[in-house]
Amino acid sequence: MTILTMTYPLLLVATHVSLWSILLLIVVLLVLVAVLVQNHRVRKSVRQSIANATSTYEMMDKALTTADNDVVIYDIQSGVIRRLRGALAPSVEINTSDFNKYLHPDDAEEALAITDKLVNGELQSAEYAYRWNVAKEGEEPRWLYIRNSSVAEYKAGSSKPVAIISVLVDATEEYDHQQEEEELTERYKKIFEDSIVGLSFYSPEGWLLNANKMMRQICHFDSEDSDSFFSKVNLFDLPPFNEVLDRYHPNEYLACSLSIVPEREMYVYLEIGVHPLYDEEGKLIYLSVAARDISEERHMYMQAKQNDIEIQKVNESIQVYEKELRYMMDTCGLQAWRISLERNTLEFYNGLSSVERQFTLQQLKSVFVNQDDEFVRDLDNPAVAIAKPLSYMGPVHPIVTQSSEEDQWVQINSIPEYDEHGKLKGAFGVWRNIQQLMRKQQQLKRETARANDSGRMKSVFLANMAHEIRTPLNAIVGFSDVLPLLSAPEERQEMIRLITDNCDMLLRLVNDIQDAATLDINGVVELLPVKTDFSKFFDGLCEQLQQRMREPGVEFIKENPYPTYMTMIDEMRTRQVLTNFVTNAVKYTHQGHIKLGYRKEWREENGESREGLYLYCEDTGDGVPKEVQKKIFDRFFKLNDYIQGTGLGLSICKAIAKACHGAIGLESEGQGHGSTFWMWMPCSEMKNSMNS
Repeated sequence: MTILTMTYPLLLVATHVSLWSILLLIVVLLVLVAVLVQNHRVRKSVRQSIANATSTYEMMDKALTTADNDVVIYDIQSGVIRRLRGALAPSVEINTSDFNKYLHPDDAEEALAITDKLVNGELQSAEYAYRWNVAKEGEEPRWLYIRNSSVAEYKAGSSKPVAIISVLVDATEEYDHQQEEEELTERYKKIFEDSIVGLSFYSPEGWLLNANKMMRQICHFDSEDSDSFFSKVNLFDLPPFNEVLDRYHPNEYLACSLSIVPEREMYVYLEIGVHPLYDEEGKLIYLSVAARDISEERHMYMQAKQNDIEIQKVNESIQVYEKELRYMMDTCGLQAWRISLERNTLEFYNGLSSVERQFTLQQLKSVFVNQDDEFVRDLDNPAVAIAKPLSYMGPVHPIVTQSSEEDQWVQINSIPEYDEHGKLKGAFGVWRNIQQLMRKQQQLKRETARANDSGRMKSVFLANMAHEIRTPLNAIVGFSDVLPLLSAPEERQEMIRLITDNCDMLLRLVNDIQDAATLDINGVVELLPVKTDFSKFFDGLCEQLQQRMREPGVEFIKENPYPTYMTMIDEMRTRQVLTNFVTNAVKYTHQGHIKLGYRKEWREENGESREGLYLYCEDTGDGVPKEVQKKIFDRFFKLNDYIQGTGLGLSICKAIAKACHGAIGLESEGQGHGSTFWMWMPCSEMKNSMNS
């Protein structure tokens, strides 16, 4: 019993120890299993992270490849910039000092300042732009506009970045397009702001939105931006618009009237136009108001009208004077003469200033038959003879009158003439002879007619110029104002064509006036010949001139007989001649054709045969009446005053033909039979031009 009693506790202890071992083993096994499971999860997570990173890299790589972007990384510690993708960087690795040489000098300071902020940790990321030189060494710089998106890369626990990763995008095309749009916008703004016509825009309800400089001047705005009066007054409440415009359905309004706005001290004569502008759906979007101050023009018109009245009175007085003078000439026969002691001359006039005959004072005495007359004897000292008024009658030799070989009697009347200091400088008077008086009368008529014709031609020319210049200018300004409001491409294209046509018309008008002025100053046209393939030049010119055809029933025919013709010509002047020929043909041809062509032609000149080109423009138009064909190349001559033109074009063509020692002419059977204008200019074909 004692043994059993002692053995039982030992068995209990042994049993208790075995249970703890088993439990411990189980715990260890569970921990091991947990570790294995956790390792499996970690490995799976790592593999998934690697897969995700690889996928992300591939997606980023594809995105960068698709966007065609460049990627560079700046290792801050080594100071080396490595190119990861693209070709904007000059090499795979480059130090920062060499890299910065490719920056534009004007952009380098700002770009480097942003980079410094990224390096110093002041910025985590940045987007900026600069110009970058992609030209090779030794070449002229070629700048691209680069947009840079940079991100700073940090290590764990570091406050300063270790690298900067930059994505570079070539935005040159986008930048250029933006610049073009900005320039175009500024151009339209300038056209609106600097228009010679006052322009303003109102809302559909009639409130002022904008006004250009001319409108602000006309309306006396109190600032460059707005006006306290006009910005608060509705357009439909302002006279005369309150009487003529329907507030809800406004129509176009054109008028010329006196405009009075006491609040702005306006008292001006204006040409006013109101143009409602609608969108594609027919909804009113703006009211455009155009105004032009014609106060000065009206004043000039009234002044010109008053001048015309005064001139009419003077002309009437001159006519009365001419009548009286004609009566005196018919009855008495008078010839004016003047003695100048300073020049020692006796001059006979057939007008008020035109000298017909001149003698020395020594020759004067020999004119008289009676040498013993007191007046004749005093002519030994002319200053004494003419010092007092005199009247002499006696026979003279026909040296003065030259109307007969016989001596003639004359009556001489003389009045002494003094200068501002009271010193005798000569005498003037009349020398009476019936034949000379008659001739003087005829000459006076011709001079008067020439003066009247000259004045009439100048007046007509100035009036034509005002009309000719105003017509294309009004069209250009009007169509330019409408152009920004059009959205349909075909409408904009048509509007641009109209503006271009009117610009071309205005340019040709100004060129004609300039050429005419140059002719008046220099007397000749300057030529600048250059080496030209006339065949190609002619083809290009015909393409441009064909655009001038407006009549559907008129066919434009080009006759270019040679595939190539190298020669020396002044391209601008030749273009000017052919353009004038075609322009005139277009004006007067409404059915049939207009043919423009040329050919080689030899001509005899001073016994020598010379090679040249015969240029011609044939049309089936109205033709030229034979009685005016000799005047067709005269300056200011026009067949029809109601057709647009200055009458200078053909006269300039004639001057160009003369300058190049060529010839110009017209062939026409008369009115209704069409016409052919031609010009021959000497020039030689350059045979070896193809080998040179």
